[in-house]
Amino acid sequence: MSTVLTAGHVNWDVTLRVDQLPEADGEASIRSQHRSGGGSAANVAAALTGLGVDAGLIGSVGDDDTGDLARRELESAGVSLEGLRVVKDADTAVKYLLVDDDGEVAVLGNDGVNEAVGPDDIKPARVRGADYVHLTSQRPDTAARIATIADDAGNTVSFDPGRRLARRDYEATLAASDIVFANDREVAALLEDEYLGSDFSDRTLVIKHGGDGAKVHTPAASYDHPGFDIDPVDTAGAGDAFAAGFLATLVDGGGVERALEYANACGALTASEDGARSAPTVEAVRSFLRSRY
Repeated sequence: MSTVLTAGHVNWDVTLRVDQLPEADGEASIRSQHRSGGGSAANVAAALTGLGVDAGLIGSVGDDDTGDLARRELESAGVSLEGLRVVKDADTAVKYLLVDDDGEVAVLGNDGVNEAVGPDDIKPARVRGADYVHLTSQRPDTAARIATIADDAGNTVSFDPGRRLARRDYEATLAASDIVFANDREVAALLEDEYLGSDFSDRTLVIKHGGDGAKVHTPAASYDHPGFDIDPVDTAGAGDAFAAGFLATLVDGGGVERALEYANACGALTASEDGARSAPTVEAVRSFLRSRY
């Protein structure tokens, strides 16, 4: 069984480096293209394996060429795909990421079949067998089913709902989560402009500030890390690498403050490279941290 089981989207990404993000009626020049696997659940799983953590994945792809490429890349990274559903005669979700010279990202895409896994498709034994279960954006009913099984089994549940949070009902999943990852905008949606509310005082809330670091609020204490000064190349996937670094530290027995530092390093290194699937290795993170102190 996997130490960390991730669940959510599995995509194929086409990253287009542009001179600027086009406005309405505007135009931008494409400088380069990069193709790789994507989707938050898949990104976190691949990043975890790169950090030496046994990771598995629940998600879905089509039986098309891009689905085959996504599966091969994840297998090559060492991710267990026992929970990956391949949907016949269906298209894998493809996302087009426009990245400007400052590393800022705009996303276009079709959902394809990245939400084909329903609550009835979940095998409870697979969920119970993981020490940690990390949920990302997906069907709310499926997320709630996985979170409830994991919570009942006493496993640690983390949730990074992503940008669709305001449009979907994740109340049941949030209620079962021990760790919640969110950026400033998502925190406002969660807590109505309050960082800590009564509904979240009994769990860990990780607030991501992008290049300005992150904060962690736990029932016992709060921690703040300013992040690392880098020249961003592509911020796509940096949040997923951050989550992977945080969880990898906890799996290794590290505390929350250490996890926050390690997560920021993983996010910074990923933002320094092209593509959402550019999470660093253990040695790369160690070298980066040594160079900063």
